[in-house]
Amino acid sequence: MSEEKSTVARLEEEGDIAADYLEGLLDIADLDGDIEIGVENDRASLVLEGGDLAHLVGRDGEVLDAIQELTRLAVQTSTGERSRLMLDIDGFRADKKSSLTKLAEETAEEVKASGKPIKLAPMNAFERKIVHDTIQKIGLTSESEGEDPDRCVVVMPA
Repeated sequence: MSEEKSTVARLEEEGDIAADYLEGLLDIADLDGDIEIGVENDRASLVLEGGDLAHLVGRDGEVLDAIQELTRLAVQTSTGERSRLMLDIDGFRADKKSSLTKLAEETAEEVKASGKPIKLAPMNAFERKIVHDTIQKIGLTSESEGEDPDRCVVVMPA
């Protein structure tokens, strides 16, 4: 139990460090935003909302990915340990998760009906994980194939 508690405490500390870093970034950019800190799937989780933050997401989330990586580096510099924190800005990742879960469910139904594997469009690691997790819950199997940036998920019959 104490190991679990220390993990939660460590992740909460990561969240606090990350929030301080993000507040600094918002101040430099003269932007308003609220930061919610949590722990989700054994990771520190931060959500930045409010104000006009869409440009911090960028097209297809590439600016968000860069800010997340900078925030992870800030945490690593402070703690000396690699961080796996997840950052969401303006609900981008939450919306993406919802649409990818739906895509995975629809694809699983197609695979069950046809008995044939289906290869999805290329996705980043975050997106592939959502699809793999959803497919696993449904009871089918999936695997990634190819090299980034063209790495895809293939959903296979049971």
